[in-house]
Amino acid sequence: MEALKMTIYQFDYVIVGGGSAGAALASRLSENPKITVGLFEAGGEANTILHRAPMAVVALMPKKNEHNWAFNTVPQKGLNGRVGYQPRGRGLGGSSAINAMAYVRGHKNDFNHWESLGNPGWGYNDVLPYFMRSENNETFGAPYHGRSGPLHISDGRSDNPFTQKFIDAGQEAGHKFNADINGEEQEGICRFQVNMVNGERCSTGRAFILPFLGRRKNLHVIQHAHVKKILIENGTAIGIEFQQDKKVLIAHAKREVIISAGTFQSPQLLMLSGIGDPKILQEAGIEVKLALPGVGKNLQDHIDFIFVSKLNNLDLAGLSIGGGLHLIKEIKKWRATRRGFVATNYAEAGAFLKTKPELNAPDIQLHFILARVEDHGRKMSMGHGFSTHVACLRPKSRGTVSINSLDANAPPVIDPNFFDHPDDMATLISGFKITRNILNQQSIAGLKPTDINTTNVSTDSEIEAVIRSSADTLYHPVGTCKMGSDDMAVVDSNLKVRGINNLRVVDASIMPTIVGGNTNAAAIMIGEKAADLILNN
Repeated sequence: MEALKMTIYQFDYVIVGGGSAGAALASRLSENPKITVGLFEAGGEANTILHRAPMAVVALMPKKNEHNWAFNTVPQKGLNGRVGYQPRGRGLGGSSAINAMAYVRGHKNDFNHWESLGNPGWGYNDVLPYFMRSENNETFGAPYHGRSGPLHISDGRSDNPFTQKFIDAGQEAGHKFNADINGEEQEGICRFQVNMVNGERCSTGRAFILPFLGRRKNLHVIQHAHVKKILIENGTAIGIEFQQDKKVLIAHAKREVIISAGTFQSPQLLMLSGIGDPKILQEAGIEVKLALPGVGKNLQDHIDFIFVSKLNNLDLAGLSIGGGLHLIKEIKKWRATRRGFVATNYAEAGAFLKTKPELNAPDIQLHFILARVEDHGRKMSMGHGFSTHVACLRPKSRGTVSINSLDANAPPVIDPNFFDHPDDMATLISGFKITRNILNQQSIAGLKPTDINTTNVSTDSEIEAVIRSSADTLYHPVGTCKMGSDDMAVVDSNLKVRGINNLRVVDASIMPTIVGGNTNAAAIMIGEKAADLILNN
């Protein structure tokens, strides 16, 4: 294998991973024609009809395919020993190419908390301009939104009547409607804005990279390139070793190597390169280049429970003869108008609510889904229906990402450690009750849906049992290369890896604490801000 190595690439900046943060970063750096950028992505363009048609997420997310790494966790004690599922996007745009497209930034307090942990420049007022810079919002403008960025944000275009029924039920339950959960205040029942343009998905690959392929001569996108390790000499990152078409190749970085491989694979790559907890590295047979014990620690994720309801109505997704005929009509409608059910992201409405009125920010999030979601959509049952997610927004449990192989193609060892802290279960039990109250209001209950999974569940112990039997991730893992100045921090506030020159991490893994909401928008913001940190270095 050594004989096959050759240096065929050299750039100012080598970026590993073209996902939500990496695509934004590569695009911004390459705006300067004097800077050469090499973006190395393990997948392809991720721009098929399955990516562009929003409802086709059901074909991308539930199983392993060329666009989805589809990782599994180790058995989870807090989930009765069940193995959890962790889909992750593979291809330009990363998980923004296979997610449900909800555009949610998090709460103002989340970023102020980051700053309070010893990360100057990451407070809400500091990061807001970067959210706005990326955004091309068709509905909202200043002072909270941008209207000229590459990332298109739109209102939903499915025109589905059930979305309003959930909003009405939430208001009947006493919750206020919030037209802009990314504006002045987050709390309330809402319609999610989505990463779409003209009824099609707008991933970061589509927004930041594809328009410039072949046009920016300084932007080089190397697809189907699986990075095996970072090359380090005398405490300095000088490039990467990667595999493409069964060849092992090298790319040199004249200025920096930037890892943007995501919450699971960024720490994996650091460990494969000899950076991490010495005990883990030594057990895997890896030479320790830098003892950095925080690599792979601090994993946080939103633990989520789903109410599943059966209701045979063709405005809801499902399996039936009538549903198939209806879908054909909707496909024709989408082709002609870019509206209708094919334009749905399924999670069209939701809520940010408090389980206790004295809290300074919502601690649960709801997603109302226009389909029955069982086992991440991997269980298919006849009939139609809807689902209602409730997630714990600020979990106190902490997990890990590790390795048990020298093989870069082997999946990382993922342990979210769900419900390790008892407060997470207490929050979700309260959230269960709040969500059920909304579903019991006339606008929903009057439709007479059939409860699939929570019938006769009423006491706290019964609620806890049903949660442990079916809860899992809301697909928001963060934190495994956390930013900070304490002993377990992996990067500093400039996102530089502590103890290695010319090496940064730029993705959701740098979040010291998880944001209160979907994490994709914050990952894009990190890419935007990192570009300025690098250019102004």
